[in-house]
Amino acid sequence: MPNPKRRHSHARTRTRRAHDALTAPQFYLDKDTGEAKVPHRIDAKTGMYKGRKIIDVKNAE
Repeated sequence: MPNPKRRHSHARTRTRRAHDALTAPQFYLDKDTGEAKVPHRIDAKTGMYKGRKIIDVKNAE
């Protein structure tokens, strides 16, 4: 395993870690049901995505 020859500065370490922060998941409220949904996902109950029927829920089970 390679090991660093020199110590990295605080600025260099913190610059690298600047993008490591976690973000909370984003939700939106469904217009029809009022439930919180994750964006860019098909609704499992109705099979709808962007107002279109993508999958038939009865046959998918």
